Amino acid sequence: MFGRSASKPLIALTALLLAIGAHAADSITMASTTSTDNSGLFTALLPAFKRDTNIDVKVVAVGTGQAIDIAKRGDADVLFVHDKEKEEAFVSDGFGLKRLDVMYNDFVLIGPKSDPAKSKGTDILAGLKAVAASGTPFVSRGDKSGTHAAEIRYWKDAGVENKGAGYKECGCGMGQALNTAAGLNGYVLSDRATWANFKNKADLVILVEGDKRLFNQYGVIVVNPAKHPQVRRDAAQKFADWVVSSRGQAAINGYKIGGEQLFFGNAAK
Repeated sequence: MFGRSASKPLIALTALLLAIGAHAADSITMASTTSTDNSGLFTALLPAFKRDTNIDVKVVAVGTGQAIDIAKRGDADVLFVHDKEKEEAFVSDGFGLKRLDVMYNDFVLIGPKSDPAKSKGTDILAGLKAVAASGTPFVSRGDKSGTHAAEIRYWKDAGVENKGAGYKECGCGMGQALNTAAGLNGYVLSDRATWANFKNKADLVILVEGDKRLFNQYGVIVVNPAKHPQVRRDAAQKFADWVVSSRGQAAINGYKIGGEQLFFGNAAK
């Protein structure tokens, strides 16, 4: 009798440990950008993924450069960012498995409604030249993010070396950069989705948009378990497969703010 009764607590404990282990296996860490987080996209996307797969996703939202560094250290299972050149290097260097296109939106130049630099238009290079020449405040993220990388590319393409007396690097995320620009009544490059979800717009408006150079592509990559055996490859692959599936693409396309669609799924069919 004693042996039988003693086995019941042991069975119960074993079942509990198995349940805890199963729960731990059904979660992944994703290194992603501040734009996907600040825009509110994940509040729609991740619950839909959880309903379909029963997998929890913990998001570490930083600039793309930092997100890639986190993944290189093996501190994330999947990467969801927007700097295609760096993403492809991440894969070619053996840190990630296949890179997949997921969605796109665009960058916009934000500035004061009065536009003292006279930057308004559809040419981002002309707009930045005007800002630099005017000496008005321009807030750069300065954080090696995808947005910062795009900004650097635009300055270079515009042939601007002296960015003007008002140029400031904040070394911060998109939300903080927008807050700083609002406080200075200055200019800032932003992704459209974060701007749409940003509350403290003050006197700022979109001044430059529609330039094909402002195209902003996002990709997803599963971290290579050959580099980091602790990576939860199966669960991470389920996320990568889901976000490019018809279900994931519909969730992306269905996310809107004020009736405006902010991301457009473009996964390969």
